[in-house]
Amino acid sequence: MDEIENFRARVARNIRNIGADADFLGMSNIWIRESIRHEYAQNFTWLGRPVIQVPQDQYAIQELIWACRPDLVIETGVAHGGSLILSASLLAMLDYCDAVAAGAVLDPKASRRKVAGVDIDIRAHNRAAIEAHPLAHKISLIQGSSVDEAVFAQVKALAQGHERIMIFLDSNHTHDHVLAELELYAPLTSKGSYCVVWDTGVEDLPDEMCANRPWGKGNNPRTAVWEYERLLAEEGRTAADGEALKFERDKTIEHKIVITASIDGFLRRI
Repeated sequence: MDEIENFRARVARNIRNIGADADFLGMSNIWIRESIRHEYAQNFTWLGRPVIQVPQDQYAIQELIWACRPDLVIETGVAHGGSLILSASLLAMLDYCDAVAAGAVLDPKASRRKVAGVDIDIRAHNRAAIEAHPLAHKISLIQGSSVDEAVFAQVKALAQGHERIMIFLDSNHTHDHVLAELELYAPLTSKGSYCVVWDTGVEDLPDEMCANRPWGKGNNPRTAVWEYERLLAEEGRTAADGEALKFERDKTIEHKIVITASIDGFLRRI
């Protein structure tokens, strides 16, 4: 085994050991819970736009996009647009690396790699900031409910011709809404790529932390993931490419970053 493989094996062992350490994982979950009281995730920006994610989840996005090399990232939930900018910047980096490897001149606006952002209310000041960003040419904004048939028809039209699609679900966090999103968007996920359901950690929060929200324990993204997994196992679903739709929870990502808003939420299509 060479030194590179040696190091990879060491990291894999580290991750397995973390996954087996209930105390460490439990302590990290407590940290996440307490960070929410301080609105910690709102402290960060990506290339100038608020991203509203803990840094460890941002790092996971980088690893997923580099590994899967999507040519389309579909995101539900836009907010300030930082997550869209994050995805767009990573797709731009793939474009750059491909051009360097090929010895070609990069034409940024000729790339097929794009990001689609869907939100029921893209506020004017956020839209203006996103559209003024240097990466705006890689981003398409769609306003409307992510589960509205007409809105989803626009998403499907954008997806036409794209071979590697990754999904991030981060809008309304109620069970019914996320389950409806999974039914619509998960089938668009390319084999080997991911449908990531954010904020599954709501299931672990004390009731008072969700008192002013329509979601909470028993009614949140993680319960929707569990229900969707049951439906896939018992009834089956067909992917957009016509194959049987199957996902596995990628616990390796969770145990690698440890601090995440999305326990059980990294779904890899197999």
